[in-house]
Amino acid sequence: MSKIRAEYIWMDGHIPTQKLRSKTKVFNGPVNNLADLPDWGFDGSSTMQAVGNDSDCMLKPVYYIPDPIRGGDDVLVICEVMNADGTVHTSNTRAHLRAVAEKHASEEAWFGIEQEYTLFQGRSPLGWPEGGYPAPQGPFYCGVGADEVFGRDIVEEHLDLCIEAGIEISGINAEVMPGQWEYQIGPIGPLESADQMWLSRWILYRISEDYGVSATLHPKPVKGDWNGAGAHTNFSTKAMREEGGMKVIEDACEKLSKKHHEHIAVYGAHNEERLTGLHETCSIKEFRYGISDRGASVRIPMQTAKDGFGYLEDRRPSANMDPYEVCAILIETTCD
Repeated sequence: MSKIRAEYIWMDGHIPTQKLRSKTKVFNGPVNNLADLPDWGFDGSSTMQAVGNDSDCMLKPVYYIPDPIRGGDDVLVICEVMNADGTVHTSNTRAHLRAVAEKHASEEAWFGIEQEYTLFQGRSPLGWPEGGYPAPQGPFYCGVGADEVFGRDIVEEHLDLCIEAGIEISGINAEVMPGQWEYQIGPIGPLESADQMWLSRWILYRISEDYGVSATLHPKPVKGDWNGAGAHTNFSTKAMREEGGMKVIEDACEKLSKKHHEHIAVYGAHNEERLTGLHETCSIKEFRYGISDRGASVRIPMQTAKDGFGYLEDRRPSANMDPYEVCAILIETTCD
């Protein structure tokens, strides 16, 4: 039997935004199913998930993909954090989504998440002059050329690795602010979408190490007249995707309007810095939806309006949002 390396990945107890943690387990492989991946303990007192005199927490493997960085039979493993007695840890947001997805399985919810992020070298976004500012934003979105885009080598490697790992990545593009990029995951089901988003983030952070660059998900990485970073979440149910779906989408938007503050509470920390009503956002203090309106809280795509069915785009989630929480509350609000 050959030795394999399994990278156990989990979300810590950091507040207000959970951070990714991981460690490597070496054992005889290969891994053919989840049952081949044993539970594993860790020191929760070092991850804000336990106190020192009772520090053991447990990692329960729940989803895995091939490790595209190490290759071979090695794997990347998403784990749920459990207490030592096997109960769900308070920081484990996946468990709630698991229950919600199971309850509403007949809705056949799909998610497509657009992850924006900013590459930093030291204290400045990649490509920015030291202690200064580049030209005003405008030419950088979907730009080409060394004077307009920065970090494409990292972005392309990330895309290749995600494809190699079987992640449902559906596109990449340079964003409005120089040094800022976006990729999209989906459309796939709620658990798969959220698991793959966390895994894609882990891969992004890991390969950025090799370039001496850090990828940040802060929703307003640079103060002033610069776009923030979001995680626009495209959402649909089976009924929305069928004939007459436009009415279902409009009803869903009305339901979302009544739960705006509950959604904002789990749509990412520091989001008030981004949702100002400027830079293609709606103010955090109001909710509105509209067709083809990128200044709305929820945009109904033009093609959806033309077809009479399709999906909606919730533009409120920030780049640092927890996809487990966002997917869960979207299903709960629109399907309960």
